[in-house]
Order: sequence, then structure tokens, then C-alpha cells
Amino acid sequence: MSDTAVNAETAAMPAKSPKAEDLKVLIVASEVAPYAKSGGLGDVAGSLPRELCKLGVDCRVVFPKYEDIRDDWFKGMEYVDSIVVALGWRKQGASIHQIKAEVPTYVIENDFYFRRHGFYGYGDDFERFAFFSKASIEMLTKIDFRPDVIHFNDWQTGVATVYLKDVYGKFTFFNGIKSLYTIHNLQYQGVFGREVLGTIDLDDSYFAPDKMEFYDNINFMKAAIVYADAVSTVSETYASEIKYSNFGYMLNGVLQSRGDDVYGVINGIDVDHNNPETDSRIYAPYSKDDLSGKAKNKAELQKDLGLDVRPEVPIISIISRLADQKGLDLVALCMEELMGKDLQVVVLGTGEGRYEHLFKHYSWRFPNKMSANIFFSDELAQRIYAGSDMFLMPSLFEPCGLGQLFAMRYGTIPIARRTGGLNDTIEAYNPETGGGTGFLFNDYVASGMMWAINSALGLFWDNKEAWTKLIKNAMNKDYSWAASAKKYVELYKKLRDR
Repeated sequence: MSDTAVNAETAAMPAKSPKAEDLKVLIVASEVAPYAKSGGLGDVAGSLPRELCKLGVDCRVVFPKYEDIRDDWFKGMEYVDSIVVALGWRKQGASIHQIKAEVPTYVIENDFYFRRHGFYGYGDDFERFAFFSKASIEMLTKIDFRPDVIHFNDWQTGVATVYLKDVYGKFTFFNGIKSLYTIHNLQYQGVFGREVLGTIDLDDSYFAPDKMEFYDNINFMKAAIVYADAVSTVSETYASEIKYSNFGYMLNGVLQSRGDDVYGVINGIDVDHNNPETDSRIYAPYSKDDLSGKAKNKAELQKDLGLDVRPEVPIISIISRLADQKGLDLVALCMEELMGKDLQVVVLGTGEGRYEHLFKHYSWRFPNKMSANIFFSDELAQRIYAGSDMFLMPSLFEPCGLGQLFAMRYGTIPIARRTGGLNDTIEAYNPETGGGTGFLFNDYVASGMMWAINSALGLFWDNKEAWTKLIKNAMNKDYSWAASAKKYVELYKKLRDR
């Protein structure tokens, strides 16, 4: 505990027991869009707080001040105060700043830890994010804000749950503050050697099976699962899947031990920013009542990517991190079969070299049918969502997935494996009723994926009326943050009122 964390006056404050309409929440995340984003966590931490504020929650957000964040995001930022954070023998200053925004947003500045390129990937990440975790809790005494719930996210803030309960919980100001910990992807856990415990200001007693010990190492995510008042993840199906060995990444046992304290809340998307009627990033606007603009988007996309401009040829798109998790080994097995069909494939993303080379190779062999864009562009992504007919997402596992939500918003039909958030957000097409929003397959095998692709192609080619109805079904689905935020409010209240 640092010398400046809690003064005598603060320590003597009585703990509040606020009513439902006085809900206060602090969201702590290592990245927050639009300031800092490398994946889905940034989207959630950027969008969820806005919806919570609309529901009347007093919600604040905090993240680190990284070097690579554009300077213009900090215009008008105000200095609040400074604290000294102790980590083992080292003491480091943390400057607290507030960005004037729709949601009160705080930034923790420390050049030693965060004046570096990129967000992650350094040998002392355990220390950097332990520092941020401590600072995000200690800053509360400086910003005159005592939340009912602190909502921590992913391994980078996992150890914060330990600090909140065992270090700060003995002070009256912090005592009674509840914690919610959200797992965005169980695969990334923050595993480090036992020797770092002293560096992050914890003693060797935490190297125990019921605390942080994990196969002769320590695990930040395990710590959070053990210490948080509740654990959530980003879809109901994923919350169930990770309790079993196939998807549990050796944490399934500790997750099972939490019983009913593990929740699933599906992510949403910003439906105002991602609206085909108003999106300036796409070629032409359109709506579910007038799909003519979608045909224009398809033609312009084909033209820009050097594909044959043929409206009758379906475009199957992949916008993804190019990694095993995304089911790309199934795609690799089927590329020859796909290229033998009268269709076009568009890929956008970067990742493992073998997949980058795979798509480049087929783009070279079939330049009129395959477009491999091995980079990332937000504008091109939107144009692909708007101009494609189908969106392929054959993931091995998928905690939530946002690609399928964006695709459906733009009337592009998802083809996906029935796992995680894909199962929770895509309704399988029913040929008897015309219901559904996409095509799903169950087993993680190439033949299953091709069955789903062929089912989609058959409907596209043979029944335009049914295909158009399917597009409208997808565009009618509401995956805005509004519905998800209400579920989070219910969870926060449940924790607060325990």
C-alpha cells in the first residue's frame, strides 16, 4: 500500500450502501476505443460505458497513457493529481489525467512503463499492468469517486482483484467495493514465473493452488477468477464451454468451482457508427427496405479489388486475425474446392505467416476470384461487410465474435461454426419457415464447413426471394449495446446488493 493511497480522513469515511438508482461503476481496461485498441476488449471498454451512462449509471473508465495514442485524443485533457505506487522495492509515480468526454475517462501516465511503442509484448508486462492495476484503485481517493463495483477486464487487470480484496479492502473507503472480472479470451492468461510475486508486491503465500499458483508459475487470470466477486465472459455459450477441458485451457476446474458466479453477457456493437444507411466509409448507402445500394457496394468492391465485376457471383469474405483459433486450417483444406466453384473470396487481416502466404498464393493463382489483403483497414473492412454476400467464420472457439454482428448489420449472411458467441448470435436458417440469420455447422471438420457453405450457395443461386428475406432477417436483429448494458446493470446491482 503506497503512502499516499489513503489519508486519514479518507480511511475514516463510512462505507456507503447506495440505492439502485445510485449505481456507480469504474471500468478498468488495458485498452479503450477509440484511444487505444488492439481487439475486442477495446471495443467493449469504449462502447459499454456510453450505454451504461445512458441508463443512468455513474460510470467512469480508466486506461494507461500509451505512447502510440494520437496526441489529438488528449486535447483538453486535464491533470487531476499524482500518486506514488509501491511495487516491491520500487516506487513509481502515477499522474492521473481526465479526458473531457461523454464518459468521464481517466488516464494513468507513467513514462517508465508506458512510454513505449505498442501496448503489450514486453518482458516486464507483469509489472507494467500490476502498476496500472494498483494505480487504478488508488486513484479513486483522488477523483472523489467510490464505485459500488469495479469492472476489471482480461489478464492485464487480473491481479487487481487480489489488491482490492487483500490489500485495499482493510481500509474503510475500499471495504465493500465489489469486483466483476470479465474474460474476453481465456487463451491469454498472463502466466509468469513464481519469482515475480515480490516484484508485484505480493508475498510467497500467494503461490498456492487456491490462489495464484498455476503449474509451477503464477497466473493473473486465475487470480481474478479466484478473487473477483463474480466472473463474466462475453457470451452465454462461452461461459459454459470454458468450464470443460476442451475450451478451459487448464482453468476449467477453477471456473467450475465458482459455480453460479460465472455469467455470460453477449457483446454489442455501435449501431450508430455501423449503420449502412449513414456509413460514410462504404460506397453507397442502403437499408433493409431498399437493398439496391448493397448491389452497388458489391460492384464497386469487385472493381477496387480487381475481381470480375459479376453481380451473380457470390462473394464470401473473411475479416479476421489470421490464426488457428479462427478456423483457418479448415479454410486451407478447402481452398482448392472453393476455387473450383463460381464464387469469389475476399480476405482482410494479418497474422500467422502460413495463412498470409496461403491467401497470397491463391490470390496469385486466381486473381479474378481471390483477393488477399494482408493488412488491416477500417474503411476496407466496412466496404467488405457492405459488399459481400456471405461472411465466413469457422472458428475453433469464439468467446463472442464481432465480425458476425457487423456482417448481419450490413446484410451479409454469416457462415459459422456453432460455438461460443457465434451460437448465441446466429440463428440457423430454417428452409421450412424462411427464418434464421445464417448457416451453422457443428463439428470442427472441413466437411462440416463445406456443407454450410454449399447450403448458403444453394440458397443464393436457387431462391433469390428466400435469400433476400434472409438478408432482411439479419438486418432486423438488434445487437446494439443497449440490451447488453441492461444485463450488466442487473449484474452490477446483484453484486452491490449482496
